[in-house]
Amino acid sequence: MAFNDSNMDLLTRSELWSAELKDVLLDDLNAMQWMRWMTDFPDGDTFTIPSIGEGTVRDYVEDTDVTMDAMDTGEFQFTITDYVSSGNYITDKQKQDSFYVNQLIASFIPKQRRAIMERLETDILALVNEQTTGANNSINNAEHRYAANGTSDVVSLEDVAYAKYALKKANVPLVNLVGIVDPSVAFDFETATNLVNVSNNPKWEGVITEGLTTGMRFVKNVYGFDIWESNYLPTTTETINDRDDVANDFSSGNTPVVNMFFSAAGGDINPFIGAWREMPTVEPFRNVSKRRDEFSTTARYGKKLFRPENLVGVISRINI
Repeated sequence: MAFNDSNMDLLTRSELWSAELKDVLLDDLNAMQWMRWMTDFPDGDTFTIPSIGEGTVRDYVEDTDVTMDAMDTGEFQFTITDYVSSGNYITDKQKQDSFYVNQLIASFIPKQRRAIMERLETDILALVNEQTTGANNSINNAEHRYAANGTSDVVSLEDVAYAKYALKKANVPLVNLVGIVDPSVAFDFETATNLVNVSNNPKWEGVITEGLTTGMRFVKNVYGFDIWESNYLPTTTETINDRDDVANDFSSGNTPVVNMFFSAAGGDINPFIGAWREMPTVEPFRNVSKRRDEFSTTARYGKKLFRPENLVGVISRINI
């Protein structure tokens, strides 16, 4: 029997399917390391930490009574507020018919955990918006939330230097300084004239060929801050002054993002506090009535801004 071209078309596969599944690319999650995680919170859903003020010094006159002052007291309180879950199922028919069934089922739990951890990352970084929005949140006459002073509302190097000043005025230890910025801010830094012109600033030599970052972290230290890039910083819509007291309206236009600067000195110095009531927990279930296997991951936690004095928010626009 002879074959012609039309017959050969019946024996040629026009589309081939791979034996592997293509997965999405994932970026790094870093915010958990900058939380103060409470471990002495065994039950209940609300945790209270008493606080006390500073001592007072007065001039003393010989042979008179010492003035007695009551100590200022207060309390800090946060609550377990977030109960999250991620679930997937696969029917018996899908298991019978799908070529990729084993790979699919194996991906359920890692993807569920990743989804929950991305939610946690977003929630932690969003704590910068627990600052009073639309206000400069001044502490000791230094602003802790302000609009970026760069052209077109981008973060300037002076904004970073001022963040260090604001932390110092608030008596924050200037150790392990961390800045978390949007990738657009990293771009602005890398193309800043006084950085690119390394003949005038030799400390930045190599930036053009190597860039500022490796992974999510900057190679170079900017005014004492280790700068990290993140795609999970919160946005905002507010009108707020920059450091020159010029009002900036972020209610429209290019997406405004809140970059943050703080000291990660550890312990009760860290700006954020949180607690797990339930770490991500996996539970498989056989749903007989629907003839399918179900897999779920749940978690429960709380988080709050613990030290507002140890947090500077700089609002910028993405102008790339």
